[in-house]
Amino acid sequence: MLKRRVAVITGTRAEFGLLKPVMRAIVDHEQLELLVIAAGSHLILPGVSFREVKAAFPIAEIVPMQIAGKTGRTEDAEALARGIARFTRAFDKLRPDWVVVLGDRIEAFAAAVAASVGGWALAHIHGGDRAEGIADEAMRHAITKLAHLHLPATPESAARVIKMGERPEHVHTVGSPAIDDLAAFAPLSDTDFEELGRPAVVFLMHPIGRSKELEEAGAASVLEALSSERVLALAPNLDAGREGILLAIANSGVRTTDHLPRERLIGLFKRLAAASPRGVLVGNSSAALIECAALQLPAVDLGQRQGGRERCGNVVHVDSERSEAVVRAVCSARAIEPAGVTHPYGDGTAGPRIAAVLAQINPHDPALLRKRCPY
Repeated sequence: MLKRRVAVITGTRAEFGLLKPVMRAIVDHEQLELLVIAAGSHLILPGVSFREVKAAFPIAEIVPMQIAGKTGRTEDAEALARGIARFTRAFDKLRPDWVVVLGDRIEAFAAAVAASVGGWALAHIHGGDRAEGIADEAMRHAITKLAHLHLPATPESAARVIKMGERPEHVHTVGSPAIDDLAAFAPLSDTDFEELGRPAVVFLMHPIGRSKELEEAGAASVLEALSSERVLALAPNLDAGREGILLAIANSGVRTTDHLPRERLIGLFKRLAAASPRGVLVGNSSAALIECAALQLPAVDLGQRQGGRERCGNVVHVDSERSEAVVRAVCSARAIEPAGVTHPYGDGTAGPRIAAVLAQINPHDPALLRKRCPY
């Protein structure tokens, strides 16, 4: 029996960590064949995350999109156009049965446009969520309307996909693959924790589309609030305004690292969750609302980047970046009782569930590929 060829698109360090359980489950499934396409920010030098992808799985194709040193919404739009063209050529070469994307970034959107217009069956993981980002909310829902198969993480997201006019029989709630690997990662060892400066707070703040100056001012205010803490700052993603956040980190003098592999990041979160007093994640990453909820790690969510996303009991939300508001939020987060924190993101078996759905559903069925709003 011929295996179904499944092209999984990965374009960012964060999304690759979520996709790894899905990729492994595809490799393990006797009816599926994995084709990994590395794209976007993975390919920007020094390419640390690309090396991680390459070490974990054979890479079937690469799709360069962004240009090193150029960030901004205009640059993202141009990168998107390059991505659509390159993904189309990649799909035409590889002839996948399924194209799989996750989330709402420009790499996922470019692949989704190429697949939908080009006639390849498209499966979308984590559709139906709400999180504003920069253009993320619009791109996520646009991918939903392009996709043929929907793999939302929560019942709430699944209901939203159906309300958007997608056929219920094509919507499968699978949980979030962000939860799948958590149990396998050990807390950081004493040596590794010491190498990172024994932080009490992890600062992970991504830009929200403001000017470099405004992003710097916002990040500087948050870091000022954390001046009495041992802070480890993680580098932001490549969105417009990144340079301002990096400048604020450099001027604050806190310890920083460009990239932590997922197993080390989760190991750090586990170490912070078990600390006394408890550690806190501060910023605007979805990890605060998903992985940290599952790990019962307190988090402070700043601003509207994650606006609309389901929030669990581990999160204190603050609209303002003012130092005094952040200080109060960190104190409130540390006071959260961990035993009462639950989450809606599944039981940690999203990867195998996704592989099973991809094997079960015929990607060439005209009833699947014909998009029509049912009302």
